[in-house]
Amino acid sequence: MKTQTVLFWAARIVVAAILLQTLFYKFTGAKESIALFSALGAEPWGRIGTGVIELIASVLILIPSTVWLGSLLAVGLMAGAIFSHIFIIGVTRDDGGQLFLYAVIVFVCGLFSFWKSKNQIPHSVKKKLPSFL
Repeated sequence: MKTQTVLFWAARIVVAAILLQTLFYKFTGAKESIALFSALGAEPWGRIGTGVIELIASVLILIPSTVWLGSLLAVGLMAGAIFSHIFIIGVTRDDGGQLFLYAVIVFVCGLFSFWKSKNQIPHSVKKKLPSFL
């Protein structure tokens, strides 16, 4: 198996695993998750909505024909998470920066997965995207 194929699958699995692991906290209303989204002024709908989109992204990134879409969703979500951590809620918070680190890992792995799958984007969608993609 080629190295890039292994890395492609590894990146997708990392994204899905991290996103799926954090869903437990969002969907069960864990106090840490409620505190985080309260600090953002987005509790409870931001927490639940983010969880739903993360679930969708996790599934799509594991399906070969929809990797590009799952990757794009994951990158967009994590861009928002990284921005929120840096400018609103703080990088370290109560977890020593673990959530921020997870967001960066998902962002990087999502970018790699998108780059590797960009040839799968349907032409009808591709013509609406910026030319650098």
